[in-house]
Amino acid sequence: MQPQENAEPYDQSDLFRLRHTAAHVMAQAVLELFPGAKIGIGPPIVDGFYYDFDLGADEDGHPRTFTPADLERIEKRMRQIIAGKFPLRYRVVTADEARDLFKDQPYKLEIIEGLLRGEFNEYGDDVEDMARAVENLVISTYRHDTFEDLCKGPHVAHTGLIPVDAFQLTGTAAAYWRGDQSRPMLQRIYGTAWHSKKDLKRHLQLLDEAKKRDHRKLSRELELYIMDEEIGPGLPLWLPNGNILREELEKLAREMEDAGGYQRVATPHIAKEEFFRHSGHLPFFAESMYPPMEREDTRYYLKPMNCPFHHKIYASKPRSYRDLPLRLAEYGMVYRYEQSGELFGLMRVRASEQNDAHIYCAEDQVEAEFMTVIDLYRRYFELFGIERFVMRLSLHDRKRLGVKYADDEAAWLKAEEIVRRVMRRAEVPFVEARGEAAFYGPKIDVQAWSVIGREFSLATNQVDFVQPARFGLTFTNRDGQPEMPYCIHRAPLGTHERFIGFLIEHYGGNFPVWLAPEQARVIPITDDHHDYARRVAAEMEEAGIRVRADLGSDRMGAKIRDAQLMKVPYMAIVGGQEAAAGTLAVRYRDGEQRNDMPLGEFVAHVRRRIKTRSPEL
Repeated sequence: MQPQENAEPYDQSDLFRLRHTAAHVMAQAVLELFPGAKIGIGPPIVDGFYYDFDLGADEDGHPRTFTPADLERIEKRMRQIIAGKFPLRYRVVTADEARDLFKDQPYKLEIIEGLLRGEFNEYGDDVEDMARAVENLVISTYRHDTFEDLCKGPHVAHTGLIPVDAFQLTGTAAAYWRGDQSRPMLQRIYGTAWHSKKDLKRHLQLLDEAKKRDHRKLSRELELYIMDEEIGPGLPLWLPNGNILREELEKLAREMEDAGGYQRVATPHIAKEEFFRHSGHLPFFAESMYPPMEREDTRYYLKPMNCPFHHKIYASKPRSYRDLPLRLAEYGMVYRYEQSGELFGLMRVRASEQNDAHIYCAEDQVEAEFMTVIDLYRRYFELFGIERFVMRLSLHDRKRLGVKYADDEAAWLKAEEIVRRVMRRAEVPFVEARGEAAFYGPKIDVQAWSVIGREFSLATNQVDFVQPARFGLTFTNRDGQPEMPYCIHRAPLGTHERFIGFLIEHYGGNFPVWLAPEQARVIPITDDHHDYARRVAAEMEEAGIRVRADLGSDRMGAKIRDAQLMKVPYMAIVGGQEAAAGTLAVRYRDGEQRNDMPLGEFVAHVRRRIKTRSPEL
């Protein structure tokens, strides 16, 4: 893939306009079919759109919900509105005009007041620079037919540009207003819209496949992890099968890092409040941290990231240019208080283990080290069969220096040019995103697509020129003078939790042999063959294969079906003939079968697949 520096942003694309307009059309249909409904927000999202509604209470006092029949009626009315080819008209209104226009819509009134205070935007998202938001405030609406909504666009020219056979409402969900559990629960309708019926059909097929591959569903079936409300939301408990995935990934990372000259460290799960103030995470990151605990008049926080601890390790003794680059790696647990409405299986959790490392280097080493990290990412992608990916280069916003970003424009420009130059030399696909950098430097976020086309945010790579100065990190250069190092933050596997969630869906639970929690299962034809099944399993286990002999009371057919449901790569069927000849009847997960396979040959075959981390059976 070639660099895509000029790729069109999604929020300026034709599909975004199409879906944005479809959301407005859906809202009009709902208000007509459900008089008295209150509307929340309705943004386009990746592959579709949604809108939130408050339908009031039913006869039992519970929130009224949409039924499948309701969605059919709404779709029918949407097609009628689309056929009207109503133009989308933009206008700017005053605050009083907006209040009057939405006097019967309490959620819109709340957004209007939030806009005026600079607290959030028209989608209810929090605004970081309130003063700037108020200074640049424009209250605008878009109107078509009888419907008008707070909106800054963009939209298509008229509703008729939405193909009537290329959109569909895909489902409903409950959603707290502005993601706050203390606020009213609204009813969300999801939809999707495309340029053609063919595109819609392809998307719906992918959605159906995605449901089958949903990591939450497969994790239950494959016994990988559980969540327990008594323990707390977003805090996964790894079952034995899931923990094998974690251990295999860590083993892989350790091998990669040993080859790359990394040194392993370990740091505590908590630290004093003053430490996180020193690092800069308080107060700016406080909302994402667990509240402090106090003992002996000292306040402690659970750590939200590993980097400041590694800075302390670097600073623990004098460093020379001969010591650099210094690469410190850790599989460190971190804790972040994600909002309840954002928690999602393994993809968004509150306790996660990060494949973290920090590289301390001189300025003239930054490019080479950054390139080495990019190459490491690509080796991982090749191993896991990730063929489609893009790297998002997040840059600073000079208007927010000293507010959101370190106030050193020259340092920003230098660091950003270093990263940009490396990306071009590496010929990796990337896009640039202004105003999305970390507070201490530019960063690369890696977006990858699974085999069914679902997008995931997997990893990050950052250049930091701020925290080394904040911690007073130096090294003695060749001239005998103190010099500040750069720090590269890198996590090519992100967190175990999210990466495993990706792999579950990417492979559909059919993990390659080296990663599979159970690599082989020995199935005796009858009870008379238990002794040989035990010997076979013992020899496999001694060879380093994760194996189980199924000596239960079920019939052989049921045992085979159970192994297939658990997606075990190999099923070794053994009976009298196999016991006499020292062979196996091997059934492969993909349906292939080989009879009379010598046990030693099978063991050697599986060991080769494990050693080479082959994707093949």
